[in-house]
Amino acid sequence: MDNPAWRSIVPCMDQDCDILIIGGGLNGPALALAAARSGLRSIVLDALPADTRSAPDFDGRAYALSLASTRLLDKLGLWESLAADAQPMNEIKVSDGRVSDARVFFGLHFDSAEIEEGPMGQMIEDRHLRRALQDALEAEPLTAQRSGVTVIAQETGPAGANVTLADGTVLRARLLVGADGRNSGAATRAGVRRTGWPYGQTALVCAIAHERPHGGIAHQLFLPPGPLAILPLTGNRSSIVWSERDAAARAIHALPDADYLDVLRPRFGDFLGPIELAGKRHLYPLSLSLAKSFVAERLALVGDAAHGVHPIAGQGLNAGLRDVAALAHVLDHAARRGEDVASSLVLDRYQQWRRFDTATLAAATDLFNRLFSNDNPVLRLGRDIGMAAINAAPTLRRGFLREAAGLTGDLPDLMKP
Repeated sequence: MDNPAWRSIVPCMDQDCDILIIGGGLNGPALALAAARSGLRSIVLDALPADTRSAPDFDGRAYALSLASTRLLDKLGLWESLAADAQPMNEIKVSDGRVSDARVFFGLHFDSAEIEEGPMGQMIEDRHLRRALQDALEAEPLTAQRSGVTVIAQETGPAGANVTLADGTVLRARLLVGADGRNSGAATRAGVRRTGWPYGQTALVCAIAHERPHGGIAHQLFLPPGPLAILPLTGNRSSIVWSERDAAARAIHALPDADYLDVLRPRFGDFLGPIELAGKRHLYPLSLSLAKSFVAERLALVGDAAHGVHPIAGQGLNAGLRDVAALAHVLDHAARRGEDVASSLVLDRYQQWRRFDTATLAAATDLFNRLFSNDNPVLRLGRDIGMAAINAAPTLRRGFLREAAGLTGDLPDLMKP
């Protein structure tokens, strides 16, 4: 893995590599590290400055990592450094409620003990995960990163691919990967079209501190304007992902902290005692956005560049990391067979693997949001009957648990036990 020749050419960024990854968020660096396990050399191109990515302050953002995602991070050598800052999710409680009278109508209860593989997932703060990825990139001789750069053009052909940066630098590679979000420039420049629609909802995201311990329990409360997720962090803190209608969300976000909490409290309840903000507040308009193709000539899309779904199930990052694991799997097996890792035959294998899973996830999250984000009494009765049936059927409950833990379907090598 430690290639002295590659180590010597990394600082000179106009040299060739195997993979140029456009996007330095979470999926891009993870893919570079995964590809390095196969001896593939990567350069990650990040539009943000390095000090922005590595800021140590907690900004309120956190992620629910499935068990399969933590396996991936473990095999990349990251989990040992992350474990101390991670909060296991031991249980999930799902409730159907209404803000006006603070009533909860019915609930589901999932316990990790039912799948007998440990916690179904882990909560990790954005700052810890980003720092671990950045440190690993710097330590890996087969990866390099250029921060604060903008890609203005890209070309692909039988001989390879190249990108042009705003400063005129041209970088060449065998394969391009777009990991640059829902408005992916890599996809747009390749002519990949998208389909989707806005939900008319906006997510308010923050972290709160509370008096009582959460016990490692994640809560999903369905309210008529949209779902409210209360996800456990280390200590007496929780991450909040709170969906409201667009206009209401903007108005709430504009309030001072004290008034913001006054709006949150009747939705949150008092089961964890008094609450206060424990980080910055964020606002994210919600929509469905799916690329019509996950691949093009010498190009593969991962993460939100391929699929952006509603956060109702907390699967956005997990789906992206599954893309990373699947693409790394396909590239590794192709390299072992001596194939061109950027050929259409190889990239089609990746697309066939991921298209069905992501289409199913998008359809499920879209359906759940439409079914639960209302106060229609007929729909409320139907969904409460449905939850009661799941609660009464251990096999169904375990199926949902394994799905949430990322353990269903054909697992890539990096996500296997």
